[in-house]
Formats: sequence, C-alpha cells, structure tokens
Amino acid sequence: MVDTRTETDSLGHREVPVDAYWGVNTLRALENFPITSVPISVYPDLIEALATVKQAAARANKAIGVLDARRADAIDQAAQEVRDGALRDQFVVDVVQGGAGTSTNMNTNEVLANRALEILGHPKGDYQALHPIDHVNRSQSTNDTYPTSIKLAMIIGTRRLAGALDELSDAFAERGRAFQNVLKVGRTQLQDAVPMTLGQEFTGFAHTIAEDAVMLRKVVPLLAEMNLGATAIGTGITADPQYRAEVRNQLAAASGIDVVTAPDLIEATSDAGVFLTLSGTVKRSAAKLSKICNDLRLLASGPQAGLGEITLPARQAGSSIMPGKVNPVIPEVVNQIAFAVAGADTTVTMAAEGGQLQLNAFEPIITHSILQSLQWMANGCATLRVHCVTGIEANEAKLAAQVDTNVGIVTALTPYIGYAAAASIAHTALTTSTPISTLVLAAGLMDEAQVHRVLSPARLSGIELATGAIPVVTEAMLDAAAREKE
Repeated sequence: MVDTRTETDSLGHREVPVDAYWGVNTLRALENFPITSVPISVYPDLIEALATVKQAAARANKAIGVLDARRADAIDQAAQEVRDGALRDQFVVDVVQGGAGTSTNMNTNEVLANRALEILGHPKGDYQALHPIDHVNRSQSTNDTYPTSIKLAMIIGTRRLAGALDELSDAFAERGRAFQNVLKVGRTQLQDAVPMTLGQEFTGFAHTIAEDAVMLRKVVPLLAEMNLGATAIGTGITADPQYRAEVRNQLAAASGIDVVTAPDLIEATSDAGVFLTLSGTVKRSAAKLSKICNDLRLLASGPQAGLGEITLPARQAGSSIMPGKVNPVIPEVVNQIAFAVAGADTTVTMAAEGGQLQLNAFEPIITHSILQSLQWMANGCATLRVHCVTGIEANEAKLAAQVDTNVGIVTALTPYIGYAAAASIAHTALTTSTPISTLVLAAGLMDEAQVHRVLSPARLSGIELATGAIPVVTEAMLDAAAREKE
C-alpha cells in the first residue's frame, strides 16, 4: 500500500502518492496518455525551459504587485532548484499528449507549487497556502507558457547541435589537411571522373557541415519571438497590462536569451511556422550528413573487393558468423538518425498544418519530434567525430595505383595533345591497363618533363592554379604531335 494525499480538481477528488511533487492534474494525464512510456523529463532542455519561464513569471508578478513576495520568492527558489537539476524525476507526463501541452504545464505548476510549499514550511498538497494555478500559473495560460518554453528548449538544443556540427566540421578539415597530397580518382554517377585529392574530398565535407551550422544559427532569432502575456488566445485576458513587458524583461534576464515579444500575439499563439523552419533546417543538415556517411561507407567498402580507398576505425566485430569482418557501424547509425529526422519533419509538417483557428493543439508532437531530432543529431555528430572521422586513414598505395592507370587523367592532356589523341590514349589504356604516362611517352606526344609537369598531383587536382595560361590547342600543335607519333 502507498500512502496518499487527497487532491481535488474540477472533476472531483483523487488520491495522489503522498511523496509525489506532482498532483491530481498530472495523475489524470498519466491515466489518459499511456502512449510512448517516454516522460517529458527525457528532454532536460525542456524541463529547464519550463522552470525558467515559471521563474520569470513569478518575478514579473512580484514586480507588478499581483503576487506577494513570500509566495513569489518561494516559487522562484523552487524553479531555480529545478533549473539546477532537482526533481527531474517528477516530470512524468508522456511526451505525446492531448490538450495542447496542458498536461506538461500542469505537471510543472504542481511540482513547483509543492516544492514551494515545502520551502514555506507547508506539506505537499496544502494548496490553500500556495496554489498551482492561482499562484504558480498567475498571469499565464498553457497557450503562452508552453510555446514559450518549447522555443527556449529548442534554442538551447539548436545551439548545441550547431556547436556539434562545428566540431565535426573541424574534424573533417583536419583530415583534409592530413590528406592534402593524396591523389585519387574522383567519381561522378559512380563512374571514374577526373583526379582530385582525398584532402579536397574531406575539406568539402568540412565546408558543407559548417554551412549547416550557420543555417541553424539563423533560426535562433526566429525562435526568440515569444507570446508570453498572450494568455489563452492572444488577447491578454487575466494578465495585468504591465505583465507583458515585465515578463519579457525577466525572461531575458533569467535565460540569457534576447527574447522579444511578438508584435501580434493572436498570430503568435496560433502560428507554427517557426517550427517548420527549424525542423526543415535540421532535416537539411541530417540529409547532407547522411550523404557524407554514404560516401564514407563507399570509400571504405571492401576492404578487398570494394573501393577500399580509406580505412575507418574498427569499432566492433562485424559478424557473428564471418570471422574478421568489420562493418562501418558509426556511419550506419548516423544514417539511421537521418532517416528518423526526415520522418520527424514529416510529423511536424502534418501537425503544423493540422492546427485550427486560434491554437495548434498538436504542439506536443511537434515538440517531441524537434527536440528528439536536435538531441539525436547532436549525439550523432559527436559519435561520428570521436569514433570515426578522427581515426580515418588513407590507403595511399591503392589510391596511387588507381590514379596511375585511370583514364580520367587523360583529360588533363587534352589542351596539349588534343581531344582525338587523348581519346585514343584513353581507349588504349582501358584495353591494355597501361599507365597513361607510358602511352603518351611511347607515342611521342610529349616528353617526360612535360608529362611529369602536366600530370603532377597539384595540377591534376586543381590545387596548382596554373601560374601561366594553359596553352590553347592549335592546328600546328596537332600536326606536330601527329608527326612525332609517325
């Protein structure tokens, strides 16, 4: 038997575990929404944001004189304790819930109220002394505190992901520098193309990831537009006229984020456009990162019967039946994160479209989808960086052999020997597997010094932007080449 206390709401009386900081509203949510078995506490950023908003509200209510200092200070202290990590296990409602976030808001109100009661020397549930709605939720409704809280949480998560992308970009850039002189065959449409360096390939990865970090940071100012003070639908009902400006100031001070009040609170309460923007930006990053992981898996395929151009760090045995097999497990897990992010973006899209009139009731699933994507992506970036990218090695001997016999390098010769002669050389190289340089020298089309200069790694890869203009092919040059060949 569990000791209980009796709590009352508009639907009647219920027994709540005596030690619980949550109350009757949270109890009903636990009964109503046994959906995912995942509580909102799985997102620490959200719990911190909820407590920060409640703290700012208590301070604002105290400043404008609608909440006495004794209660306001107790709520403030309880909120700070939650921000510091206390009572996280008391945020128990399911991440997926009906009611547009009311269950999350009430879970927060009840936890803070009961902790504040303890601070004031009262037992949990003594709501005559301090009430979850009348005092913790003063000047608020779910419809303004919940959207504000989830935006704060998303700002925290977005900044964390952008930082993780920066670190991953730096790791690829470091490998790019390490591989800057390693020549390889480039590929288009999975077919051999012209030469490049492995360093160029990895530097390209670094740049594209860095771009995504920039794009994510551009969304933060959009998320910083809040609707606190809107209360139910944006009219500000039940909130003192002074509250809106004061709570904005208090929230900016408490969070360290330069939040602004939306110019149209009706619009801000019903619109979910910023969530579409953020979700789409995260999906863009996920898709590009997944493409890079596809490339890493291809480049490391084999090691004997595949491309085998690079070696990924061996992280675990790859098979329960094939001895010695090692799989690219780190890129594979990042691929799967990207698939989940793409699915989450579709969920966000449908939820944003599904809202009606003055409120979008589906913000809980939007919140879950985006916070999960931000969290998984940040974790995936760190995992890819630490357990894969920093330990990648180039298989230089294999790359050199491929370049030496690859017909793609003949493209570099066309300004000197002409397209027809180059095509003939390419055909012979393909059918005989003879190195291009050998065939050019044997045909007398160029001397050894010329071949060495034109087919140098720096020139082939474009690193050496020709110090002089590449000679234009003339009829006289072609005639001279033909005579030399005869």
